[in-house]
Amino acid sequence: MSYLTRQKFPVPIERNQVAQDWCERGYTCDVFTDPPGREWNDFVHATNELVTVMEGRLKLTIDGEELIAEPGDEVFIPKGVRHSVKNVSSSTTHWLYGYD
Repeated sequence: MSYLTRQKFPVPIERNQVAQDWCERGYTCDVFTDPPGREWNDFVHATNELVTVMEGRLKLTIDGEELIAEPGDEVFIPKGVRHSVKNVSSSTTHWLYGYD
């Protein structure tokens, strides 16, 4: 399964555009900010999740598969799948996430 859609949204990212797209698909949309090196490990949710990077870079590990998400990319994380997120940028990373 391909979890990553490259350049789903035009850069610079407009949060309202992403929120509207996700709302039409049944997802919420909130923003998260992580300093360099911050990690979120081994999460499992009961809902599907979408992630889009606004600024910076994230390394995501989804069911053992590693990928790098950059601004404009969209990542799909299926419900019930173990995943981790790490800010691999040398600066603060701003990213959007939503659940269905």
